[in-house]
Amino acid sequence: MANQPSKTIKNPIKIFYEEVSKNSITIIFLAIFTGLVLGGIMAAATSVEIYTAFGTSFGEGMRATVELIWKTYSSLFIGAFGTPSKMIEALRGGESKAMLAAFKPFFESLVVTTPYLFTGLAIAMGFRAGVFNIGAEGQLYMGSIMAGWAGWTFKGLPPIVHIPLAMGIGMLAGGLWGFFPGWLKAKTGAHEVINTIMMNYIAFNLAEYLIAGPFQDPKEAFKTPFIQESAHLFRFFESPMRFHIGFFIAIAMAVLIWYMLFKTTWGFEFRSVGLNPNASKYAGINSTLITILAMTISGAVAGMAGATEMLGVTFRQTQSLSTGYGFDAIAVALLAKNHPLAVIITAMLFGFMRSGSRVMQLRTGIPIDIISILQALIIFFIAAPAIIRTIYRLKEPSTTLEPETAAGEKSNG
Repeated sequence: MANQPSKTIKNPIKIFYEEVSKNSITIIFLAIFTGLVLGGIMAAATSVEIYTAFGTSFGEGMRATVELIWKTYSSLFIGAFGTPSKMIEALRGGESKAMLAAFKPFFESLVVTTPYLFTGLAIAMGFRAGVFNIGAEGQLYMGSIMAGWAGWTFKGLPPIVHIPLAMGIGMLAGGLWGFFPGWLKAKTGAHEVINTIMMNYIAFNLAEYLIAGPFQDPKEAFKTPFIQESAHLFRFFESPMRFHIGFFIAIAMAVLIWYMLFKTTWGFEFRSVGLNPNASKYAGINSTLITILAMTISGAVAGMAGATEMLGVTFRQTQSLSTGYGFDAIAVALLAKNHPLAVIITAMLFGFMRSGSRVMQLRTGIPIDIISILQALIIFFIAAPAIIRTIYRLKEPSTTLEPETAAGEKSNG
């Protein structure tokens, strides 16, 4: 019996992983769909025209509701991607100016996506190592203001030197803003959520002080000088197109972080500490060092978001600093299940929605805040998958092995 060829049995852990992964993807898509439906209903419920239509008749009210929801989301799509008919016409004509005009919304959405990518990666990496970096917004601020300082202070440098220098100083500033909460958590047990929130306030007020004081442009109040042209990130098209190489740097960073987390010993230690710091310490992993490194690297990646915005988009800083990217990044990371490559997709989702919302507001009058509601609803359903399973009658992911597989594992043992 021992010499008989045994059946090839799939690893039960792999079976479980495949089931859960498949179910998670379904949940994510259904959560997005449900969020869009409820967002449309909310948009209709806050429109005076809908109530007027229902006052005429129920049928008229339903027609007006469907029209408003269609107009809202079609405007969101056009604002994010462009008008399909104009894009097709431009491709047929082959004229470069017409093509750039038709595809401008799409490239602008990629510009908005870039800081979401960096900050989403920063948060996801922290979560993987078991630290909750809620300070990405402050780290972005510091990365932006310090990259700008390097951009206008150093003169006469070639771009091949000036750009990496400014980017590196921005990363260093963001990393420093992540190091302190990480060090406090590792050495004193202070909770990083409280510390990173407080570091946000320090960053906001410090940046405002610098802009209104030491970094202020002598010619204009409450604004910094413009950075040198040698510090500008490469743009693929002429103005007013703002699409720059920072998007591809962010993609490369996502691949690099994925490789580090899943293909290296350090990455294994990061994930191990994130799952169980006590067991990792018992296994010989330096949990203290990993915690500090995770927060520092996370802050540096968030600092890159600010640096690319400064060097590729704004070229100077003003006191109207509020971006929201660092806070939205928490949702970006959670929606991606903290996977660096999945962050690319979720960052694009948020970036395209944010970019398209401006056109949506102009065309429909629906406040731009509906996008924040949409994002909140999607994250709500992701965080509470039982609601989605109940609504759509989905089965719970099974953790029970098939009888044949279990028997095979027993006989092999």
